Amino acid sequence: MTRFIYIAAVLTMATAMAQAPDNSKVNKRDDVKDAVTAGTQSNSKSDLALTRAIRQGVAKNKTMSTYAKNIKIISRDGAVTLRGPVKSVDEKVLIEGIANKIAGAAKVENLLEIAPSK
Repeated sequence: MTRFIYIAAVLTMATAMAQAPDNSKVNKRDDVKDAVTAGTQSNSKSDLALTRAIRQGVAKNKTMSTYAKNIKIISRDGAVTLRGPVKSVDEKVLIEGIANKIAGAAKVENLLEIAPSK
């Protein structure tokens, strides 16, 4: 029992000492006046339906990474912005293709980023 408590204490201390991820650069990028973020998603029925249709198209593809399935899809007045990390250029292109097919190529802004390898 004492050994278990000691191990739990060591693990707790190691977790507390681990450095938190630093996304300060991303936060600064999103802190500009007209930045398109998830908070700027329109609540109109047509924009919500557009976002939902693109999300379903992405989710249906079983080859996509968890990163790709968790991107931000933001729709405002029929225009779509794609944001967030994906694992590869192939995923980036595939997601953009899904959005183009649903919303129209002229209405999609692809701001997806390739995540660095771990």
